[in-house]
Amino acid sequence: MTPLERPTSWLWSLYEHMAMVLGLGALAVVCLSWTPLAIALYPVLPTPLGRWLGRQAIMRGFRLYVAVLRTVCACRFDLSAIDALRDQGPMVIAANHPSLLDAVLITSRLPNAVCFMKADIMDNPLFGAGARMARYVRNDHLIGAIQSCRRELQQGAQIVIFPEGTRTLGYPGNPLNPLTRSTALIATRANVPVQTLIVEFSSPYLGKGWPLWRKPSLPLTCHIRLGRRFAPPRDARLFTQELEAYFRAELTTASSPAASSVAA
Repeated sequence: MTPLERPTSWLWSLYEHMAMVLGLGALAVVCLSWTPLAIALYPVLPTPLGRWLGRQAIMRGFRLYVAVLRTVCACRFDLSAIDALRDQGPMVIAANHPSLLDAVLITSRLPNAVCFMKADIMDNPLFGAGARMARYVRNDHLIGAIQSCRRELQQGAQIVIFPEGTRTLGYPGNPLNPLTRSTALIATRANVPVQTLIVEFSSPYLGKGWPLWRKPSLPLTCHIRLGRRFAPPRDARLFTQELEAYFRAELTTASSPAASSVAA
């Protein structure tokens, strides 16, 4: 169904409102179902077991949530490309960040992912307990965060990071915010490659400035594809410039009228 073919009746608008409530409610249920167990198990389980269990719970819980969105909320996700990364060893996985759903979609496919997260999300009662059990890394102390990421990479994990540092402001008209150096600093210190992911949504739903109570325009589609894999960087500043130029080129091409007509 193309945007021009989308129903415009009041019934469809009502369904979009209901889908929004169901979608956000399902996310809360998935997270809150795991939170009490994560709080109880975190201090008593050995670190390796807690880390494994925490990441498995997040992956499987988010996979269930994605299935709910597909089944009852008219969402269409093409995430199959991410599966190719599951057994490819330690790396930094860098993605553009148009929506709150990005991290959910990516981690639903990766069993050993470690998110590089904002500190306020780590402190959030909805996400914090599970994130701590999975040994996700908070970004408020950069030197310590880089050391934590390096340690997780040495143990075989894959770091998932959004180099913009926040959701894209003005997506899709502005496809990318300026990048921070965090991605380059982590990859340089750990001497691992940087695999890019290109995230493309049909609308800016749950992007920067999108209120939680504003309904989506359904059907909502998302396609995540593998981008270029960069060798371990040597110069953080130069690499950040190169990475930003690459993302801008990819996203500008993807959003051009010619590209849209080919995709259709």
